[in-house]
Amino acid sequence: MVLVHWNQHKDLLETIDRFHRQSAPTRFVVVDNSSEADELAPLRAGIASRAADGISIELLEMAYNSGFGPGANAGIRRYLSDPERSEWVVLAPHDVDPGSDTLITMLDAAESEPMAALMCADVGDGMSPVIDPYFGGMVVPGSSVPGWETVGYPHGTLMMLRGIALNEIGLFDERFFSYCEEADLSIRARRDGWKVGLIRGAMVRNLNLGSSVWLVDYLQTRNTLLLVQEMSGWYHAFIRSCFTLAQISRGVRDESTRPPVFEVSARLAGMRDFALRRFGPPPDSDFPARRGLSTRISR
Repeated sequence: MVLVHWNQHKDLLETIDRFHRQSAPTRFVVVDNSSEADELAPLRAGIASRAADGISIELLEMAYNSGFGPGANAGIRRYLSDPERSEWVVLAPHDVDPGSDTLITMLDAAESEPMAALMCADVGDGMSPVIDPYFGGMVVPGSSVPGWETVGYPHGTLMMLRGIALNEIGLFDERFFSYCEEADLSIRARRDGWKVGLIRGAMVRNLNLGSSVWLVDYLQTRNTLLLVQEMSGWYHAFIRSCFTLAQISRGVRDESTRPPVFEVSARLAGMRDFALRRFGPPPDSDFPARRGLSTRISR
C-alpha cells in the first residue's frame, strides 16, 4: 500500500493503523513529500515503533513537495520493483478512513473482472465519475447495486491499481501535480482494453476536507484543459476555455451563480499556464504560500 504524506504525521499514523486492522494483509510504503522537520521527526519515530511491532513499513523521503501524482509514482515504482509484489497496489492520501472490510470487498469484486486495471472505493455520495470530451472529469448519478460498477475514472480517495496493467499503460502523468491525473490514467487504461470500476459498498471517507480555494481552482482549471486537450484535441480545449470564461463573467456579475470553488485570478492563471504549457507545481509568483501546498487536495 502506498500512502502519500505531507506534514500531517498524526493523520498518517492513524491511517496506517486503520488499514493494518483490515483483514487483508498489507505492506506499507509511505512517501513523504518533504515535510517540515517538526513533522518528519515524529513520523520517523511512529513508523519505527510500528515496524518494531511487526508492521511492514518503508519510508521514502522526497526532496521537495512534488504533488500527489509524482509522490504516488515514487511509491508505485517501489511496488513494481518488488519481485514478490502482490497483484494489486493500494493508493491513498495520508488521511482516509476505510470501512472495516473495504480492501477485501474491493479485491473480491475484482475477481469477476479479469481486465480490471483501476478501481476505487465508494465515498458514499451515490455518484459515478465519468469523463466528458469537453468538460473532463465530472460525476453523474450512479448505481445503488453493491459490487463492481464500470466508471470513467476512479476517485482518488482510495484506489487499487493492477501491477500488470501499470507495466503496460505507465504511471500518473506528473504534469498534473494534483487533480485529473486519475482521469488521464483511466483514459490510457481504457484505450488499451482495460476496465475501470468503482466498488459500491466498499466504503471510505476522506477525513480532512478543504484546502486553498485559489490552489484548487487553479489546478482544476489548468488540468481540466490539459486533460480535454490530450483526450479530445485543441478544438475541444478551446470550447472548454470559452466555457470557463463565460463562467468567470457570470460569477463576477452574479455571486449567486458561483460554484463553491471560485477564484477569478486562479482560473485566469490556470488558463494562462495551460496556454503557455506550464504544468507541474503552481508558480510561486501567483501562489506565494507554496510551502503550504498539501500532497492531496480534497476532491
